[in-house]
Amino acid sequence: MNTPQQDTKKRLLVIGYVWPEPNSSAAGKHMLSLLKSFQAFGYQIWFASPAMKTEHKIDLSTMGIEEVSIALNHSSFDQFVSQLAPDAVLFDRFMMEEQFSWRVAQQCPNAIRILDTEDLHFLRDARHKAFKKSVAVTEADLKSDMAMREIASIYRCDLTLIISDYEMKLLTEQFQIPPALLHYCPFMLDIEKLTPSSYGFSQRQHFVSIGNFRHAPNWDAVLYLKQTIWPIIRKKIPTAELHIYGAYPPPKATALHNPKTGFYVDGWADDALHVLEQSRVCLAPLRFGAGLKGKLADAMWTGTPSVTTNIGSQGMHDSVTWPGGIEDDPQVFAELAIQLYTDAEKWSEASTYGYQLLTERFNSVEIRKRLSERIVHCQNNLSQLRLNNFTGMMLQHHSHKSTQYMSQWIEAKNAHPK
Repeated sequence: MNTPQQDTKKRLLVIGYVWPEPNSSAAGKHMLSLLKSFQAFGYQIWFASPAMKTEHKIDLSTMGIEEVSIALNHSSFDQFVSQLAPDAVLFDRFMMEEQFSWRVAQQCPNAIRILDTEDLHFLRDARHKAFKKSVAVTEADLKSDMAMREIASIYRCDLTLIISDYEMKLLTEQFQIPPALLHYCPFMLDIEKLTPSSYGFSQRQHFVSIGNFRHAPNWDAVLYLKQTIWPIIRKKIPTAELHIYGAYPPPKATALHNPKTGFYVDGWADDALHVLEQSRVCLAPLRFGAGLKGKLADAMWTGTPSVTTNIGSQGMHDSVTWPGGIEDDPQVFAELAIQLYTDAEKWSEASTYGYQLLTERFNSVEIRKRLSERIVHCQNNLSQLRLNNFTGMMLQHHSHKSTQYMSQWIEAKNAHPK
């Protein structure tokens, strides 16, 4: 690891739950946006992770970012982070904050600690469990053990990035988290590069659905399409095809491939935007989940109307007209999809709405400016902000003692196996 002593650039250490895969998931793409943002803010970046490197990970070294493999429950990290002496540390999801922030606090107490939730895991988990029981999510479901862990991480950090305004509202209103600890940071898109697609209604064909198969909401959506929604559409448009794309398709997914019914499981897409741009309608019948949906932003970017659910569109459009349709009932969902597929005028109108929505809500210039100002404010007022956050100080003191002792016990056990 290179830690140039003469370098005057600020240093950011990112501790990744996984190595970024911007072509596989919205989380990977959002992480890439954050890395580019911090580079624009003048930071030199180290990306460290205990995860295995995967075939679809981006090569961060091409961006001038150093990649470092780190170990869980091992004091070697203490020496690494102490030598690096970062000005800021970004934890990718609360699990990494639990593992490493006590070490960061000990070795680099003046480094600003930032949590990137990606989405609220406790919200996604509560919705998934309620969905499996076919019941509505209750307050008791939300206030789970996972919620306690994730919200404790938020309190222990100096700033937490929240990707959805719906989740901002949930945290501040239902959980009474001080807004001073949170920052709304949605998708950051280079809107100046946004140009209407050259593929019009008549030049496109077929339906498309896209998403990483390792993500439970995406796999459920594929099954839902296969078993319930696609038969309705196919009956009305016998020549239509539905193409399912996504990284890491398991055998149970490829087994659904059936050209006779127009249902194609195509797997990995080398260029998801090109696939979307050639498709006429994107289908995303998501029945649980959290955060923002990258597939829907990509569909808008390529001028492709989409039909999704209320959960799929949550946090993405507010009062802006949705570029397609939003519906939870499978019959009506299918009818909206058929209408968009067969009506050139409605299709064109929806396509235009997509460009408008992206421009209004996801302009990287404005979002980066707000993020930069917020980080500078935190760094300039770090001592006072921490004093104001007594709950965070308390959690840092108590809960991290147990985490520290457990980690040191695991390290000692691994060093002297029986």
